[in-house]
Amino acid sequence: MPTSLSALPIRALTMGDLMSCADLAEDRGWAREEHKWSLLLTAGTGYGITDPEDPEGKRLAAAVVTTPYGSQLTAIGLMLVAQRHARKGLGRRLMSHVLREAAPAPLALWATPYGQPLYQQLGFIGVGTVEKLSGHLRPPVSVANVTTRPATAEDLPAIIRLDTEASGVDRTPLLTRLPAFADRLRVSEEGATLTGYAAAWPTPEADVIGPLVAQDTEVAKALVASLARPDRPIRLHLDSRHQGLLDWGREHGLVSGALTTTMVHGLPDLPGDWKRRFAQLSLATG
Repeated sequence: MPTSLSALPIRALTMGDLMSCADLAEDRGWAREEHKWSLLLTAGTGYGITDPEDPEGKRLAAAVVTTPYGSQLTAIGLMLVAQRHARKGLGRRLMSHVLREAAPAPLALWATPYGQPLYQQLGFIGVGTVEKLSGHLRPPVSVANVTTRPATAEDLPAIIRLDTEASGVDRTPLLTRLPAFADRLRVSEEGATLTGYAAAWPTPEADVIGPLVAQDTEVAKALVASLARPDRPIRLHLDSRHQGLLDWGREHGLVSGALTTTMVHGLPDLPGDWKRRFAQLSLATG
């Protein structure tokens, strides 16, 4: 076995690494969220470095996940290095590997203040922020003239069209997994036309609402209200430019949390229409 961390091979992760990925997240003080890891390892590609100190070869020293959207964009998320191997260059090694593997596709990620300096050194630029909003949503006033309902299988083509317009990329492989991944999936409509969609999926701490795509703020409010349950807190990662939805959420019991920086590599900004792109599925996928 190599004695130098710089000599350790980088390998593709499989579903067999699911628990090791969750263990690594827990090691860094993050929630395990095995449900999310399962989606990411099937819809995207994970890369990892096996911990040389583990005689069984199962524990990970570092990991990262990429979610490609054709050749148009690759999202990077869950860049984690075990505490015992922090500040030894493993994060830079993995990110450099991802840059090579994803080329020539542009890249996007959502950086904590801790990771942002490394990403800047690798050529990423900040183009915006995402704000965490969480808590128990108090019963809001009804949103007039907005109709929402549970999504059906027949809605999926329209959901994909709406998402592609808002995100600027084709996310079909991810979205086709959404009905099985999410607890609840709802759409808004005006007549026969879909005006938005949103999903709610479980974590041990809260129900995450995302993706959230809507033609305007009123539709976004209606979708959030339709997905929130009185017995469970919710969590959203909202584009900070959607001040109307942020204010509404805070007025109804939600609390602002950490900011992450939207960063891109190989393009000047995220593609698509941010005015309709309210909340991400997760900070790993956009």
